[in-house]
Amino acid sequence: MPDYGHDLLVGAFLPPAAEVADDTMHLAEVADEVGLDLVSVQDHPYQGRFLDAWTLLTVIAARTANVRVFPNVANLPLRPPAVLARAAASLDRLTNGRFELGIGAGGFVDPIVGMGGPRRTPADSVAALDEAIEVIRGLWTPGRGVKVEGAHYRLRGAHPGPFPVHDIGIWIGAIKPRMLRLTGRVADGWLPSSPYVPAERLAESNRIIDAAAERAGRPPAAVRRLYNIVGSFAGTGAAFLRGSPRTWIEQLAELAVTDGMSAFVLMVDSDGETDLRRFAEEVAPGVRALVEAERSGGGRATPEEVRPAALAGAPRPEPVGPGVTTATPDDGRRLSDERVWDEARRPIGPRAAAGATYSAAERANGQHLVDVHDHLRAELAALRDLVDQVAAGAVDIARARSVISTMTLRQNNWTLGTYCESYCRLVTTHHTLEDRGMFSQLRRADARLAPVIDRLEEEHHAIAGVIERVDRALVALVGAPGGPGLADVRAAVDLLTDTLLSHLSHEERELVEPLSRLRLLG
Repeated sequence: MPDYGHDLLVGAFLPPAAEVADDTMHLAEVADEVGLDLVSVQDHPYQGRFLDAWTLLTVIAARTANVRVFPNVANLPLRPPAVLARAAASLDRLTNGRFELGIGAGGFVDPIVGMGGPRRTPADSVAALDEAIEVIRGLWTPGRGVKVEGAHYRLRGAHPGPFPVHDIGIWIGAIKPRMLRLTGRVADGWLPSSPYVPAERLAESNRIIDAAAERAGRPPAAVRRLYNIVGSFAGTGAAFLRGSPRTWIEQLAELAVTDGMSAFVLMVDSDGETDLRRFAEEVAPGVRALVEAERSGGGRATPEEVRPAALAGAPRPEPVGPGVTTATPDDGRRLSDERVWDEARRPIGPRAAAGATYSAAERANGQHLVDVHDHLRAELAALRDLVDQVAAGAVDIARARSVISTMTLRQNNWTLGTYCESYCRLVTTHHTLEDRGMFSQLRRADARLAPVIDRLEEEHHAIAGVIERVDRALVALVGAPGGPGLADVRAAVDLLTDTLLSHLSHEERELVEPLSRLRLLG
């Protein structure tokens, strides 16, 4: 099957049970912090243990800033489509376009009837969903009174509105052929779950959707393919999503490029924070890189081929917005066991507007920040190399002088201590200029960036503390050359490497797009 070319989305499918409500809210906030695109909850109104899905999604939307929320999927028989349309549009407006509509025909008939809902045959369920989508779209379309004459739903001059602020996707949870054909005919997305539609059945289902879309005069790519997935990071990798992050990356990337699945929504339990973080921080970047490599025409790549290597001086770009200079990713490797801050608590700023593009002059503003950071990265790599050579006894004074003379620092410093001192001064100066100049301008230009900038400034102070440790270790080494002080220098430089590379990548992810959009450096 083809790759339909959609951008890759990742998300979370959270538990709705009332007794774990606090855990669910925490997981939603984690999903927002680690950069997931989507957060969803199931909708089973007849289940007495569950919170109402719509209320839960509303609170989640209020407690997050970036993720899109959606029911996975809304139970049509117990949610009248006219009311559903107005509720969806309202939540979309209140969240500035962060709502999507997953919807289903209602698969559990007896509990639906027990709640006062209709008992429908499979054929009637599909017909009702078809009519409901007509009702919903009619009420989202400006114009005069909406009329729908269906066997299950009717509108007799209902006034349309409120109107969504973006084109809400209608994603159908479909399993059987009749529902798949409806999906191809009228839906914006197909939303199956791996326990009900295993990976090996995706191709067959896609063929049904594609044929129905073409018969309706629609391109198959009009239907996004989303996939609710269940998995474990334990296992040998022989089964689907049962193994290391590498296993997940390879299997999900394969589904993206061969079966056109372009959104993966991980089902997690109330204690699933660790898995959610691994999915966002390890799996998602790897899947995106493999899919990008395939789409670029370079042939199938392996996880190793697309693994970023900041210390090696050859970072792989990480997109931060359409048409924007790319940010250097953090590959997650750490040299020290010590942690100066909690990376998971970093605020996330506003994302690029859908469809936004930037001129060459605007992109240059973000590129300037990346260029300055690349200089710091290159000098850090040189510093580490020099420490290694001194430790190995491979560098004498003449050789050290030769190495330093090729560096961009405009000083004739040739001892390990004076070079480290110069580099640390360079980092400190860079951060001071950011704090006093660029950051204050960004605050004034876009108040939504304030939490991000506050955190970046905090990290600057933390990095300054690490630099002081490097200085102290160097002083001790000069006082006792050849002694145990070299191990302290190495440990301090390792910690500086971890903190600085993590910080620079995070700063680029958050600021490259605003710098391009706001043109503060031009």
